[in-house]
Amino acid sequence: MSMPFYVSPEQLMKDRADFARKGISRGRSMVAVQYADGILLASENVSQALHKISEIYDRIAFAAVGRYNEFENLRIAGVRLADMRGYAYDRRDVTGRGLANAYAQTLGTIFSSGGEKPYEVEIFVAEIGDTADADQVYRLTYDGQVADEHGYAVIGGAADVVAGYLAEHYREGAPLTDALALAVAALGRSTNDRGEPDDRVIPVKDLEVAVLDRTRAQPRKFSRIGPSRLEALLGDRGPTESNPVEEGAEHPPGTAATDAHPDDPTDPTDQESGDAPPLQDPVAPPPVAPPVAPPPDND
Repeated sequence: MSMPFYVSPEQLMKDRADFARKGISRGRSMVAVQYADGILLASENVSQALHKISEIYDRIAFAAVGRYNEFENLRIAGVRLADMRGYAYDRRDVTGRGLANAYAQTLGTIFSSGGEKPYEVEIFVAEIGDTADADQVYRLTYDGQVADEHGYAVIGGAADVVAGYLAEHYREGAPLTDALALAVAALGRSTNDRGEPDDRVIPVKDLEVAVLDRTRAQPRKFSRIGPSRLEALLGDRGPTESNPVEEGAEHPPGTAATDAHPDDPTDPTDQESGDAPPLQDPVAPPPVAPPVAPPPDND
């Protein structure tokens, strides 16, 4: 009978932490910014069906990055816990701190258990208060650690680069317009493999933004900001770039990187000008008319 390999607890925890961090770093960053009338949550999300930001209860929002199926299970569990606690006791007994502690226990148990892999998620639990000083933003990591954030916070992706930009430009008590512009600009900050800045402007259709607004008259303070309102709040930001292509990478035919004159009618790869219609293969030779027999000789 062969003896199993021995792995020290320190090495086991390190391997599990590296595994979780690697999975989280592949996702886009998420930012939480406190502004004059509430808390702003923003992230880049190209999917129109899957949400990273959701409502948990009247004054509480949930946001996460990482594996969607894992943080969606956590979100549903949080909604059920909040509903049962509010129904059994009082709606005021449902707090962001209580939900953050419940999430921390769940994530910590999963991370330290050897029977299953750790969750590849990082979470925001945000709660709006009656005043700005009463606002709460909790950041939870894959191993169950909880951090009470103030002003702004970042999770996932290029968190260090985004947090550095926020640290330089964040202003306490800013209006929603300034906070939104700051959050979106920070999400567009990134670096390439050489550590050089590789900033871009994220299209409005690729943004998912929601707020906890204390000025709303109804008890539910959560509100999503749709694309039309985002365009009005952000204004003109210059040309947008949804999926930037690295320098030196291969470009498909017909793009600006391969075509010296993209609007040249004589260019066979140009789909926008010339005689070739957009849905016709411009490289294929034009169809040749069938030969016509000469008229019969009646002489």
